[in-house]
Amino acid sequence: MKEFIISAADDGRKLEKWLIREMPTVGMGMRQKLYRQKCFKLNGAHVKGDARLSKGDVLQIYASDALFEKPRREDPFLSKIRPELHILYEDENLLLADKRPGLMAHPDANEKVRTLLTHAQAYLYQKGEYDPAAPDAFAPALCNRIDRFTGGIVIVAKTRAAMQVLNQKIRDREIVKFYYCIALGSFSRREGTLDNYIVKAPGAKKVSVSDRMVPDGQRAQTKYRVLCQKNGLSLIECELLTGRTHQIRAQMAHAGHPLLGDSQYGDPRRNEKYGRSYQALYAYKLRFDFTSDAGALNGLKGREFTVPEVRFIAEYFPEYRP
Repeated sequence: MKEFIISAADDGRKLEKWLIREMPTVGMGMRQKLYRQKCFKLNGAHVKGDARLSKGDVLQIYASDALFEKPRREDPFLSKIRPELHILYEDENLLLADKRPGLMAHPDANEKVRTLLTHAQAYLYQKGEYDPAAPDAFAPALCNRIDRFTGGIVIVAKTRAAMQVLNQKIRDREIVKFYYCIALGSFSRREGTLDNYIVKAPGAKKVSVSDRMVPDGQRAQTKYRVLCQKNGLSLIECELLTGRTHQIRAQMAHAGHPLLGDSQYGDPRRNEKYGRSYQALYAYKLRFDFTSDAGALNGLKGREFTVPEVRFIAEYFPEYRP
């Protein structure tokens, strides 16, 4: 049973016309059946379709909830996209997508369709989990982002509550992110921590790195571990302790080991020698390392997710085994 209070806008309207608007999927034949079954009460009395409604009236309808569902207006944009997503994990709160290098994370002025966010929203729309036309609809959102030519795991929040929890957990470093990268040169130390300051000037596409505290500088910390070295290249695992713009790329270049293929911070001549046009960097693993309450996400505590393949490892270090 559902109960409605008649508004001033419907004062004087016949029940039949009110039902046509409020129960659009119910045809005339079904309405007649509901009248015969005495499914409508107005202020406690059984009524039929010719009853007049007044402001403040209490209308009770004894019918299946399915009859109150309104047809969804098809979104002309999201309904036509063929989602291309590599989903590592999904539940009612979030999904983890393995973004391929070259795919943008968010739409911009030049690209609206071929982005991870657009494809995630189209996927959830076509599943019936997201309707942009619904009142107070939450648009699925990315909780972390990676550069266009960096691949790896991106978290997509399905609900506003999940997004708030995830964003806080990222700020509190309770979601740990690991990257594979290939850097130029050989490292004298097999492991360590890059610890300095990153500055991003307004509007600039690159960041700068300083070993000392500077105005507008943000501390950046990256733990690294050398996994293999050969032919002037080093395969590195990095763990982000902070999350600054271009953090791994800029810090590695500052340390004298720019990433293979990095056109912004690297060495164009050496990249050309290896025939690589974009950075060898992949966000390959993510761990939910919750130390405090995560609400609906508590079931993810301690869980770890890893991508099935990082192609540049097979290309440059085929002998490596995790």
